[in-house]
Amino acid sequence: MQAKQAVTANGNRQMIGREADPQVKPKAERRQFSVEYKRRILAEAEGCSQRGELGALLRREGLYSSHLDKWRKQKEQGNLTGKGEKGGRKPEPQANELVRLQRENEQMRVRLERAEQIIEVQKKLAHLLGTMCAESEGHGMPY
Repeated sequence: MQAKQAVTANGNRQMIGREADPQVKPKAERRQFSVEYKRRILAEAEGCSQRGELGALLRREGLYSSHLDKWRKQKEQGNLTGKGEKGGRKPEPQANELVRLQRENEQMRVRLERAEQIIEVQKKLAHLLGTMCAESEGHGMPY
């Protein structure tokens, strides 16, 4: 028996005409809602004044109250497209460690430069003092 797909009012696909095989787990698909759909549902939710109307709307559409919360925030920010700030891959922990090590490496380079400059000054000072000590010894003056 062939299964047919039907599209519900909110844009979700449903299998019709065949029972699911209990041994086969269907791959879950993330639902995506169009901007028009979000605006329509938000307008309907704003119009719900009687007790229980909003709950009925959410059940009818298969939505959660968190959907409305997120869409309201997106609407306030002018970003009702649904492409939230959480999208994309998360950076790998190694990438964070690499950035930290690069920053530490640069700090160590700067410290090394300073240490080399200090050593050069100390060498020059020692050479200068050594010359002065040799001159004072030659003249018979005590240090």
